[in-house]
Amino acid sequence: MPLFSSPSSKCFWITLIVFSLSYYLLIAKSTTFPTSPPPPKLCNKNPYKQLNLVLNKNGSFRRGSMPPESPPAPDPNLPTKVLSKDLPINKSKGTWARIYLPRETLDQNSKLPLLVFFHGGGFIFLSASSTIFHEFCFNMANDVVAVVASIEYRLAPEHRLPAAYEDAVEALHWIKTNQEEDDWLRYYADLSNVFLVGSSAGGNIAYNAGLRLVATGSRYDLGIPKIQGLILIQPYFGGTQMTGSEMRLANEPHLSLCNNYALWELSLPVGADRDHEYCNPTVGDGPKKIEMIRRLGWRVLVTGCGGDPLVDRQMELVKVMEMKGVKVVGHFTAGDYHGVQDTDTFKAKQLYEVVKNFISSRY
Repeated sequence: MPLFSSPSSKCFWITLIVFSLSYYLLIAKSTTFPTSPPPPKLCNKNPYKQLNLVLNKNGSFRRGSMPPESPPAPDPNLPTKVLSKDLPINKSKGTWARIYLPRETLDQNSKLPLLVFFHGGGFIFLSASSTIFHEFCFNMANDVVAVVASIEYRLAPEHRLPAAYEDAVEALHWIKTNQEEDDWLRYYADLSNVFLVGSSAGGNIAYNAGLRLVATGSRYDLGIPKIQGLILIQPYFGGTQMTGSEMRLANEPHLSLCNNYALWELSLPVGADRDHEYCNPTVGDGPKKIEMIRRLGWRVLVTGCGGDPLVDRQMELVKVMEMKGVKVVGHFTAGDYHGVQDTDTFKAKQLYEVVKNFISSRY
């Protein structure tokens, strides 16, 4: 029988078709379909302007607005859970360490693990006295129950890499040689149970300083503490080939692609690209150097999150380490952003628990 066999049926089918088309158009208009990420914003070709750096007459740079800083609190009579004090390392370089000691340790005889911490800031910004890192180390010492030595290192572009790595290695020698001179290090820090810890650029410093140390092999007679491993918190690495997460999160406000490229351009040795060994640990001799970490038996913790443009590089580093037989633990969470632990106290507290469990484990 024909579809429109009668005037009434013809009217019914036309009405049904019109209604269906209207409903489809309404749904299509109100539904959000997956789209490609927006293209990266245009970067300022001058990296100094991109990062708001102004050259001073003496060759140093003025870094825009200064973030707040916090003083140490060494007085045991103060109502604080963690004591802290500053000790000079190399006055000619302006390097020093801020030591954090849980108050409860004063009443105990046992020594605590020593966490040697390197702050973030893209190698160019911030300080060990910056409030965000002071509070991070304060809370890490309290929650992990460890002595923390936060290292002030020289910044780029005045002092390009490897200056920060050199300062890190010098700080480790300083800790060993000054243990007997400082009561906190002498009585409360276990120099046979040391971890190099860093967030963002500090994670890169911990990693590359560690590589400089493992290059000496298993010789621990060189005046450095006995290092047990590395704790790399959203470590800052890069490369000339963009990763999926870098393309997807190119305009992420906490670490945009433009700022990322400018930071590397002003931190790496002049003329080096982002496949330099300081930046990309998975190219060139990088995998061979990772084998040295395995031979020393160091354990490695790498943390990251899905909202960080660098997460793909961090996960790739974990894979390479696993392939090389390194005792590595990768801890990656969904969402969040680069540096979330510096501003979100709840996320930081979760991180401290991960760090504490890693240190106490023997994996």
